[in-house]
Amino acid sequence: MKILIINGPNLNLLGTREPEIYGKETMENFLERLKPEFPETEILYFQSNWEGEIIDRIQKDDFDALIINAGAFTHYSYAIADSLKNISKPKIEVHISNIYQREEFRQKSVTAAYTDSLLSGFGMQGYKLAVESLLK
Repeated sequence: MKILIINGPNLNLLGTREPEIYGKETMENFLERLKPEFPETEILYFQSNWEGEIIDRIQKDDFDALIINAGAFTHYSYAIADSLKNISKPKIEVHISNIYQREEFRQKSVTAAYTDSLLSGFGMQGYKLAVESLLK
């Protein structure tokens, strides 16, 4: 199985961005630890601060399942929501922090309706939980 993880804006700063919320580990380090746990699975990673690049990556259609943390786009990008709606592959939305304990605008996801499930507040482990779920 080929699983694509997509991270949206500012998630390229994991490890240094608000470590009290997002932790101190970079995504690259996390993926180095994650991939050996699933040797039969190809885990692809893509991050962009640009909405159109995220949509283009989703539409590339070279994966079997998707894990997406659209970052701030989660709360207002109907374009990303539409791109998720148009693929029939398994999809899980992940948020490192518990979005329901944050600012009011972060508590609404316009993309979640077009995913199969949502994991929020598990830290970086949310990505691992999503991979495990997709493999079952």
